[in-house]
Amino acid sequence: MPAISLVSQTALTSAIANDIGAEWTFAQQVYGYGRAGDVLLGISTSGKSPNILRALEVANCLNMQTIGLTGPQTYDFDQRANIVISCLGNNAAEIQEQHIKIYHELCSRLEEKFFP
Repeated sequence: MPAISLVSQTALTSAIANDIGAEWTFAQQVYGYGRAGDVLLGISTSGKSPNILRALEVANCLNMQTIGLTGPQTYDFDQRANIVISCLGNNAAEIQEQHIKIYHELCSRLEEKFFP
């Protein structure tokens, strides 16, 4: 099961941010790597990160499945992600603690399904 962490493409993200703009960093990668049926997990504590929202938009155009992991304020995630998981918290640290638990659980369930 191939998976790509878009934040680990350091040279590429730097080039996109410098040449096009930081808000397009992940969208450009989704456009290049993404295929119909793939899944994009977009994570934004605030729910309004332009780079994540644009990546979700591109993923939708490519007929990818999208999951938005965010805080209590979903803002535009509701319109851009097929599934929105909203975590409670009073600040970024509390929300991120919930995010860690959720994406570890998602990984665990995927492993159980695909690698019983």
